[in-house]
Amino acid sequence: MASLEDYTAGKVILIDKPLHWTSFQAVNKIRWAIKKRFGIKKIKVGHAGTLDPLATGLLVICSGKMTKQINTFQGQEKAYTGTITLGSTTPSYDLETEFDKTFDTSHITEDLIHNTTRKFTGSIEQYPPIFSALKKDGKRLYDIARAGESVELNPRTVEITTFEITEINGLNLKFKVVCSKGTYIRSLAQDFGKALNCGAHLSELRRTRIGSFSVEKAISPEAFLDQLS
Repeated sequence: MASLEDYTAGKVILIDKPLHWTSFQAVNKIRWAIKKRFGIKKIKVGHAGTLDPLATGLLVICSGKMTKQINTFQGQEKAYTGTITLGSTTPSYDLETEFDKTFDTSHITEDLIHNTTRKFTGSIEQYPPIFSALKKDGKRLYDIARAGESVELNPRTVEITTFEITEINGLNLKFKVVCSKGTYIRSLAQDFGKALNCGAHLSELRRTRIGSFSVEKAISPEAFLDQLS
């Protein structure tokens, strides 16, 4: 079992974030557990890359002096699996918000789907979702969006090494993506729907890897608490 000295000297804790949890909640849970276990009032704990509440999977959490490595971990390549659903869009590009448009999908074929993925590999430009934690003029974008205000966003260049449709089940497309820091999979789903001329949204997302860290080595927040007890 790790000691207090281990956590203050710095540890990397791999957490499999549950659905509906925010990354902030997961970090708070880990911090609270460490403080309670060792009877301390303060310890540095942070995460290397936010996951949306509707996403699950790998959250790299650092404690103590290892928090100095967070920027390094954030910059590493990431891998995801999930589901893109064709035929409808939402303002948040996922299921956080209600559907705003539906589209005809009668022209969609498996060949069209697979051929279109090729447009989204290599260096591409994408706009971040308005429902995101990015800041514009000191305000979080999701706060601006929920207030009904409009904002002009600038595109960013990201690198997508792999974008593969692994299963087609009606309008639900299971996928695998390997990409650079700063890539929004929700934006990829939205842009993919536009390219197919049928609209799309992200209906499921799981992060499986950050650099050399794999979700296969991650544990649930509850399992981490059990380890400490």
